[in-house]
Amino acid sequence: MSAQDQTPPPLYAKREPIFPRRIKGSFRTMKWWLLAVMLGIYYIVPWIRWDRGPEMPNQAVLLDLGNRRFFFFMIEIWPHEFYFVAGLLIMAGIGLFLFTSALGRVWCGYACPQTVWTDLFIQVERWVEGDRNARLRLHRQNWNAEKIRKYGIKWTAWFLIGMATGGAWVFYFADAPTLFVDLFTGQAHPIAYMTVLILTMTTFLFGGFFREQVCIYACPWPRIQAAMMDEDTITIDYRDWRGEPRGKLKKGQMDPNQGDCIDCMACVNVCPMGIDIRDGQQMECITCGLCIDACDEVMDRIGKPRGLVAYMALSDEIAEREGKAPKSVWKHVFRPRTILYTTIWSVIGIGLIVLLFIRSDLDMSVAPVRNPTHIVLSDGTVRNIYDIRLRNMHNEPRDFVLSITENPDLSLSIEGEPATLVTVGPDEQALLRVYLTAPPDTPSNRADSSPVRIWATISGSNDRVYSDTVFNGRNQ
Repeated sequence: MSAQDQTPPPLYAKREPIFPRRIKGSFRTMKWWLLAVMLGIYYIVPWIRWDRGPEMPNQAVLLDLGNRRFFFFMIEIWPHEFYFVAGLLIMAGIGLFLFTSALGRVWCGYACPQTVWTDLFIQVERWVEGDRNARLRLHRQNWNAEKIRKYGIKWTAWFLIGMATGGAWVFYFADAPTLFVDLFTGQAHPIAYMTVLILTMTTFLFGGFFREQVCIYACPWPRIQAAMMDEDTITIDYRDWRGEPRGKLKKGQMDPNQGDCIDCMACVNVCPMGIDIRDGQQMECITCGLCIDACDEVMDRIGKPRGLVAYMALSDEIAEREGKAPKSVWKHVFRPRTILYTTIWSVIGIGLIVLLFIRSDLDMSVAPVRNPTHIVLSDGTVRNIYDIRLRNMHNEPRDFVLSITENPDLSLSIEGEPATLVTVGPDEQALLRVYLTAPPDTPSNRADSSPVRIWATISGSNDRVYSDTVFNGRNQ
């Protein structure tokens, strides 16, 4: 056969489904507790009520896209304060860098939504089909009544979990009790139904069918994490100098010339990613710790010390090979890189808190109308037009009085208002068309441009805010 007749090898290997075995241990218990807490927070938070006064939403956490507002308990974020959201996103990214540099992919193994929902779906699969061997047999057997029944029950449960996931998500964007009734009575907006459907299907597919494929092929973090890790990062590893050479137990006894590893494959059978940790660190490993629980269980049964597979750092491995004691966990966690990340994270967090406490509950923005930049009236008066937005971030109505400084030649008027006083309702904003005029033969009339400071003062109060702009004259 010539080389041209040979079929080229496929680019991608066919996926082999992974059926992790049930395991008990400290890391598995911790994952169950975290799963319960995180899912509880996700599903319960939209139903927490918070009294903000009349005509205000009483939902504790609400992303009010219609009014472009974000409510988080006593905190209210307006669109012009998006820097708070940007700061929180930066803190989340730096926090991810911090945890990865200190403890490897702990986010992926314990808190990532893909991991949390996949764990939940696998548990449902166990309840319906049994543990690993039973699920393997069912997967390999031909379609029959038993397989149809069990797969039907499993897929129905997955779909209901996915629907609850999508349903909980939309409750963050509208009043949860009202939207709940509207969803079941057919009165909700089509976008709400579309969002629930999309999230239902993505949860159903990602948690039930794609699973580890999402982590390996869709998520960029496994490829980025290497830049965050070094030889002092704590991650999961196999002590091959203790475990090798591997050998089987013979009549309950171990060959004195073999290592502690009895090649039982327990660490592989419990791994949700389907890898063998004994092959060394791999991109697919999410450091969930289940292989540690499985190996420790085997070591207990055969009378060997625990820790053949354990959380450790590369520097510890080198030290242990030389018979030296490993570093303490604190020396791994607190080192220059992690201290730098912690410092940056803390500075941003403190800055956001300070800004939150010193921010004013009134705001004004001024935007000059640029087309045209100025108008010359029949008597030679020059007029500039401005769009002014007043924001009353208070739960009571307020009267704003507009005035100008820096330029005594100018006079101010508001379109449609007989005076310069405007009332803005509680937690509302008002968009005004404002005119500044300069009479003939005044410096502002003849100049190219003049600086102007527009003030908005609360009537009967010393609270006020200003915005600087320019007035364009006729010689421009």
